Amino acid sequence: MPEPPKKDETANGQPEESVAPDSNGALPPSVIALEVSPPPEEANSLKKLSIDLPNDSVPVTSMGRKDSVWSLGESQPPEELEKSIENPPAEKPAENPPTSTLLSERPVSGTVTVGGDITFVAKVEAKDLLRKPTIKWFKGKWMDLASKTGKHLQLKEIFDRNTKVYTFEMHIIKAKENYAGNYRCEVSLKDKFDSCSFDLEVKAGGSQSIDIRSAFKRSTDGQEDAGELDFSALLKHREHKQQDGAPEVDVWEILKNARPDQYEKIAFTYGITDLRGLLRRMKKIPKVEKKSEAFAKKLEPAYQVDKGGKIRLAVDLTDPTVDLKWYKNGVEIRPSPKYIFEHKGTERILVINNCALNDDAAYSVAAGEEKCSTELFVKELPVKITKGLEPVTTTVNERVELMCEVTEDGAPVKWMKNGVEIPTGVRSRYRVKCEGNKHYLVIDDASLEDTGTYSIMASGGSSEAHVQVDLKPLKIHQDLTDTKVLLGKPLKLQCEISPGNVPGQWYRNGQLIQETDRIKISHKNRVHELSIEVSSLHDSGDYTFVPEGYSHSLSAKVNVIDPPKVHLEGLNFIDNTVTVVAGNKMRLEIPISGEPAPKVVWMKGERVIAETGNRVRAETYVDQTSLTIDITERDDSGTYKLVLQNEAGEASASIKLKVVDIPDSPEVPLVPVVGGDWCSMTWEPPKYDGGSPILGYYIERKKKQSSRWMRINFDLIKETTYEPKKMIEGVPYEVRIFAVNAIGVSKPSEPSKAFTPLAVTSEPTMLVVDDVTDTTVTVKWRPPETIGAAGLDGYLVEYCLEGCKTTRSPANKNSLGYPGQNSRLKRCNVSFATAEDWVPANTELIDKTKYTITGLKPDSKVFIRVKAVNAAGASAPRTTQHAILVKEVIEPPKIRVPRHLKQTYTRRVGETLNLVVPFVGKPRPKVTWLKDGQPIDPAAVSIRNTDCESMIFIRKAERSHSGKYQMKVQVESHEDTADMDIQIIDLPGPPQMVNIDDVWGENVSLSWTAPRDDGNAAITGYTIQKADKKTMEWYTCLEHYHRMTIAITELVVGNEYYFRVFSENMCGLSESATQTRKSALILKEDMKLKIFEFNDHDFNEAPKFTQPLINTFGIAGYNTTLNCSVRAHPKPKVIWMKNKMIIGEDPRYRMFSNQGVCTLEIRKPSPYDGGMYTCRASNDLGEAQVECKLEVKGGFTFYELMQRGVPLHLIDKYMTETKVVEEDK
Repeated sequence: MPEPPKKDETANGQPEESVAPDSNGALPPSVIALEVSPPPEEANSLKKLSIDLPNDSVPVTSMGRKDSVWSLGESQPPEELEKSIENPPAEKPAENPPTSTLLSERPVSGTVTVGGDITFVAKVEAKDLLRKPTIKWFKGKWMDLASKTGKHLQLKEIFDRNTKVYTFEMHIIKAKENYAGNYRCEVSLKDKFDSCSFDLEVKAGGSQSIDIRSAFKRSTDGQEDAGELDFSALLKHREHKQQDGAPEVDVWEILKNARPDQYEKIAFTYGITDLRGLLRRMKKIPKVEKKSEAFAKKLEPAYQVDKGGKIRLAVDLTDPTVDLKWYKNGVEIRPSPKYIFEHKGTERILVINNCALNDDAAYSVAAGEEKCSTELFVKELPVKITKGLEPVTTTVNERVELMCEVTEDGAPVKWMKNGVEIPTGVRSRYRVKCEGNKHYLVIDDASLEDTGTYSIMASGGSSEAHVQVDLKPLKIHQDLTDTKVLLGKPLKLQCEISPGNVPGQWYRNGQLIQETDRIKISHKNRVHELSIEVSSLHDSGDYTFVPEGYSHSLSAKVNVIDPPKVHLEGLNFIDNTVTVVAGNKMRLEIPISGEPAPKVVWMKGERVIAETGNRVRAETYVDQTSLTIDITERDDSGTYKLVLQNEAGEASASIKLKVVDIPDSPEVPLVPVVGGDWCSMTWEPPKYDGGSPILGYYIERKKKQSSRWMRINFDLIKETTYEPKKMIEGVPYEVRIFAVNAIGVSKPSEPSKAFTPLAVTSEPTMLVVDDVTDTTVTVKWRPPETIGAAGLDGYLVEYCLEGCKTTRSPANKNSLGYPGQNSRLKRCNVSFATAEDWVPANTELIDKTKYTITGLKPDSKVFIRVKAVNAAGASAPRTTQHAILVKEVIEPPKIRVPRHLKQTYTRRVGETLNLVVPFVGKPRPKVTWLKDGQPIDPAAVSIRNTDCESMIFIRKAERSHSGKYQMKVQVESHEDTADMDIQIIDLPGPPQMVNIDDVWGENVSLSWTAPRDDGNAAITGYTIQKADKKTMEWYTCLEHYHRMTIAITELVVGNEYYFRVFSENMCGLSESATQTRKSALILKEDMKLKIFEFNDHDFNEAPKFTQPLINTFGIAGYNTTLNCSVRAHPKPKVIWMKNKMIIGEDPRYRMFSNQGVCTLEIRKPSPYDGGMYTCRASNDLGEAQVECKLEVKGGFTFYELMQRGVPLHLIDKYMTETKVVEEDK
């Protein structure tokens, strides 16, 4: 809900001063004077500010407000102002205020001293609520306290599931003077809302003189002190730099002579940040008011009325014809039973009936451009006590609850003890709560000091009762327990008894214990504690605690023990590691200590070594323990853990045992590369080196069919790779590895997978150029004639600039730039080049026999070569015979119009239109679009072109987008065009006029005319509805009706009907309908049959094609259909022809005719099936025919003809003829 206007501001936004009473609740005098000391440099001059108020203008409800106090920052408190006390007017009895809709207990105004704590509580009953209510706390009427929580403000909420009550608390900690003021609590839940205002008064003293610039400055920065209830956090921190030697100025004189809109600028110029307090003081300066031109008599500064009473606000106008408006908190007041406007001559009166607390607000009246304002205070009745306090007698630590009932729910009260107000802050022992008209004072943990006389004070009475708190009998909550403590560790004995205020003494072995630096004795509440920082053996004994004044005592025993230790310092083991050769005996002795004698456990991992073991066993003596292994094995290596335990604790140590042995077998060797009589093998070292570094490896090989292994090397191989040679090509081999360390030779590894030495393939064949562009060259070739047993892994394509010619080196006939080989390039000037002159075109081997080289420079000439690669390496290259010029060959453009765009393309208004039209041509064609012969507006239609297609995109189609679009593709002087019809359709308009032609019996004849707007689509029908004149509820008589005349039958006799008609197209019904102007009354008269003469319609018609054939592209090998539609009566005879020849009963063609739709299906067409197709329809009345052109794409490729074994000269002839045919098309 919107924030209500500030009550302390007038309608024009200027703040108004609220008047606070003194501590006794008396009203302030009619004239309040405030002396403010000027800055030190002008200490001799005093400025006096005063405001005149009548006694009846100060309501009782304003007594608790401290806005004028806290907003002044460090200014003079109102208690020290010069004042005279006058008696307030008599109070009128009022009815009980209306109860809150949500709040069951409202916060109560309170008083706190500076530095004290106070708590405000609000409660909401949740019995009838479906969800948790939302609560907000405000200071004043606009500052939300949720962002101010911190060290001085805490917000808390509690839900009691038993009573179904939400409790919301606001704790103010260490209150300051500027915390005083008016606060508000708002509770909301969906459509429910409730609020309550309360005041906080902070008692503090102040100085007698105030410096204006120091009085309105903040003591802290809002960003550094979170939780301060101050306005400084809302102001941007600025530092005012005053120039040295600047003349002293009188800020008050500057403010007096300045306009109100300049106050803020002047305040920030001279470092005054509390602008609100400054404005309030400025309002106290007596001003000479100008005589009003609109008002002969203005409103009084303030009015007071009793709750439930009636108040009259009157002004006298100089001009009775001026427009007058009344406002409440800036909101215009409308006439109602509560607010009544009266006119008596030039006097204008606002009467407010049945005044409530929400009528306590600022009121203003505007006459033309002039305004005057006042403030209305609503006075509440005194609160009386209906049920007083009752005396209570209890014991220490018990709960004490005092209850009192008053006449008003949530009324503010004050609790006193022995005449002194009880603090009820967050840290207070006293808790105050309010439930409706019941007020409670709760002491959760009573003590002897709580004995006294308690009283409660309300505005209309008080009540008191005596509370007596006595001692409880001694009760032991926690006895002393026997304790064992480590030597040198802290010792702590603790017991808990009640009452908690009973002192006592500690004894050890009957001797009184005195507190020293090492021994500490403490007593906190019910807990008594004895602590020793560092224990010694002398601290063992019997301890006793004797409460003072009681014969009962508490006892316990204390034992000080020493933990065990393991001594590894004298064994001289490096990193606690013991090395032993496998098969030898090992005995390890470790010194130990501890009191009492510790229990010894040897462990390896999670396994415990027993003392009765055979090969591995542990032995323990008084001062040492030993581990013995008779015959060490490889598995004995690892970390052994020694654990000592006794009553004092536990000690452990870890010892590593390293058993060295021969290494494990190496991993299975791998043979990644195989040559004609050699191979390259590699392997991984053994997982376990036997605890000793590997010195080298031995290698053995054998034929796969043989069982005889032969060692290849007699000197150790240090690396993990090797290349055996002198193997027979085509014979499978296996190899295995032995690892050697200082201990010996390992077992052999598993044999490798069988491998066969293989040679490279022959060179590729028939390398030709397939396509050339400005930056790319596409070549294709045939596989090598001889591939060999190694197979073919792929092809490597390379190129170099013109002037290089490959020559095979006699030293190595396979040297073609492949890794490990040398190749030479011989230039025309007899100079030699390295293999780096050939640039690899593909980074990875390719399987296909066609490749496109990209990134070439235009107009350059290159040589290209291709090598076949298998496991044995790269073959000899196949190189182009001549240099290839990198320049694109012009290819005439051709548009491939999609099938769905060859006929009218229809879309609805608002739909997205996205058309993609592919085309071909080299170099990249230039694409242009026209609509109805005019260029397309790019703002209406988005067009994007690529190398092979053009796209039209319309995000939201409109009817204006309909038309004939022409696409033009141009490459130099060659061009191709295509036309496409796009139709954007919308809902049609209603029929123009609906008439009632005739009414007879239970029938009505209707006729109408076609709509003016058909939605850019043909009208497909009409929907007719009827409605009884009495109910005017419409019912559908007929849908999808095609004619524009109809007879509505079976109408009810005696009813009067209206009719309306909707038009319909392929988009749907029109948005509105046309209704008959007159109604049709069905009368109970004799029915006479009116016979109309109808002429039979002649349906005979000569053949006419409603949908022609469309030029079509077919794909070789895939069925293609040709479709058209014909209308004729009697049924026509349909004949299909190809190139003017009747097709007849050819099994490759299937002909269908259904409901006038004629279809010709061509099964798996070939390029020879292309041509002109004609459909002829004839009957006795005549004949008609349509024709189209069919092009079949595809056929045999160069590669397919090569696979079929066709000679090259025939292939060349076929490819030439195919290209000529495509150019002719």
